[in-house]
Amino acid sequence: MDEAVLKIGDREISLPVIVGTEGEVAIDTNKLRGQTGIVTHDKGFANTAEALSSVTFLDGEKGILRYRGYPIEQIADSASFLEVSYLCLYGELPTSAQYEEFVDDINHHTLVREDMKHLYEAFPTDAHPMQMLASAVSALATFYPDALDPTDEKAIDISAKRLIAKMITLVAWGYKYGLSQPFQYPRNDLDYTSNFLHMMFSYPTEGYQVDPVISKALDVLLNLHADHEQNCSTSTVRMVGSSQANLFSSVASGIHALSGPLHGGANQQVVVMLDEIIKGGGDVEQFIAKAKDKDDPFRLMGFGHRVYKNFDPRARIIKSYAGDVLDKLGKDDPMLDVAKQLEEVALSDEYFAERKLYPNVDFYSGIIYKAMGFPVDLFTVLFAIGRLPGWIAQWKEMRFDPTTRIGRPRQIYVGEAERKFISMDQR
Repeated sequence: MDEAVLKIGDREISLPVIVGTEGEVAIDTNKLRGQTGIVTHDKGFANTAEALSSVTFLDGEKGILRYRGYPIEQIADSASFLEVSYLCLYGELPTSAQYEEFVDDINHHTLVREDMKHLYEAFPTDAHPMQMLASAVSALATFYPDALDPTDEKAIDISAKRLIAKMITLVAWGYKYGLSQPFQYPRNDLDYTSNFLHMMFSYPTEGYQVDPVISKALDVLLNLHADHEQNCSTSTVRMVGSSQANLFSSVASGIHALSGPLHGGANQQVVVMLDEIIKGGGDVEQFIAKAKDKDDPFRLMGFGHRVYKNFDPRARIIKSYAGDVLDKLGKDDPMLDVAKQLEEVALSDEYFAERKLYPNVDFYSGIIYKAMGFPVDLFTVLFAIGRLPGWIAQWKEMRFDPTTRIGRPRQIYVGEAERKFISMDQR
């Protein structure tokens, strides 16, 4: 199939057909308005493929997720987060020498300018971490004017490494500021996730021993969030970047998009829901019935997905780590018990099976974050750390695509037709 034929009244026009690597088919409507004066209407862009991307393949019907061709089941547990970051940014898994150089570059950029402390001190101590992070990432552009040119590959590369390196420091500083505790500095002798845990939970008065089981689980969680095709925040990063805005500003816009409860806040809502069930006596069947009642406002959070119409492949991986982390910490968390009951009942209930409401990645991630000691309002920030390499990879892909145009969707005007102005004394 080389072309599609569109019939409008007694006219027929031919539109090119694009076929992706995995057999995805798209009708190219780029010239539709020019040829006919007609535009397409696609609410939420659910049927619009703006990008030709080589970063991530996702098949929601079959439950498939691959980064640069590698199945998530193979790399989430086997590769470190910085290996996955390298893969997203450069398209291939690094050799030993490439990885060593990349890690060294990241380690030597984790420090944040001391002036940045003044930015945090301007916030209320109860400011939401996502808003502080977006502001801090945007502010980084003012400290590095040498690498803001969105057409300079070397400038982009150094900006990407600075962002990945400094992201964990910015998050940890925001957390410490909210607690009125001293900021902790990064340590180059620790791996990426261990360094982050050190800055989050250590104190000047006593050392903090990073548990390798916890560090590994966090690494896997970050890998599972590294990219997810053209979601709301990724599309926002690409849209802002299409104006040739610098990488820092573009990523800051993605953080703002991720902060919405319909996007990055879902794992936080899962914990709130589980807490509600526990406080309500722990009767899972009662809440299942509430979720099925169309007149009840209660919603079963962590089930179903906009894209996945099958089991979220990330949820299968993350479920095993929930038990590992809680066993290691010696915590008998009632939330995990309720979550397992909820999953078991929901998966065996015809109502959920018919609607393909399977547990998604948010269902277990919040429980793990909570067990690690992260406060609920930091869950979405952890999501942002994980999604950062995907944002950067997608931004780079858009930036170096010679066919890129500034994002400018069309609209169908449905307001008042032309009318005559009436002076105020006659209204």
